[in-house]
Amino acid sequence: MIRIVRLGSPRAKGEGLRLGTVRRPPRGVKKADYARRDYYDLWLPDLAPSTRLIAKAQRDFDGFAKAYRKEMSSPAAERLVELLARLSQESDLSVGCYCEDESRCHRSILRKLLIEHGARVA
Repeated sequence: MIRIVRLGSPRAKGEGLRLGTVRRPPRGVKKADYARRDYYDLWLPDLAPSTRLIAKAQRDFDGFAKAYRKEMSSPAAERLVELLARLSQESDLSVGCYCEDESRCHRSILRKLLIEHGARVA
């Protein structure tokens, strides 16, 4: 099962491997402390929106969502989403971002993409 989380928040019991789908690592945190401080176990920036899109999210979230979906339709991104969807059938893992409000964050769109690919999502 996949959980969609805010990076840096306390881990849920049974959350499994936490993947950071963000463009940049957390500021001021040593790489060795990412997992210990509940950011992520593995950095997966390939599922983060491009730098160009990040600024757009604050101005026009609907336009951002459409453009992010387009980015995620690339063959490489499709393969990653499919991989996570299949892993969710037999493993527990989580994906996340730093944004406080999931409804205004790429992870809300990533949640939908994962579900569309058959993922088991909490």
